[in-house]
Amino acid sequence: MRPINEWFPEILRENPKSSVHPFCLETYDKNAFIHARHFSSPYSGTTEDPVTGTASGVMGAYYLTYMNPKLDSVEFVVEQGQEIDRDGRVAVKARKNGSAAMEIYISGTAVFVTDLVQGIRIFSL
Repeated sequence: MRPINEWFPEILRENPKSSVHPFCLETYDKNAFIHARHFSSPYSGTTEDPVTGTASGVMGAYYLTYMNPKLDSVEFVVEQGQEIDRDGRVAVKARKNGSAAMEIYISGTAVFVTDLVQGIRIFSL
């Protein structure tokens, strides 16, 4: 799969600076539950994020809301980055807290990638 990031603003008209995060349940690693990719907004300066903790956390909420809403909590591993030789994992814990909100926890190992970019340190999980 090769994204054409320049098309995102035209397709994603309601939120033209959005990224796209496709996923599937077929994984490379038997210990991972979800395989994902993260195609960056053309405004971000990158084409694909190798490992995305925030988007992985959202997958926990998505799973409990749409894929298995009978569960109250879930823990799993998201794998990402294999297609661009940046193999990574994010551990995700999601728990319903009795209201519409959920508690989401992510963890992984971060690796220093670069110095400051617009005043923000950039890390890869």
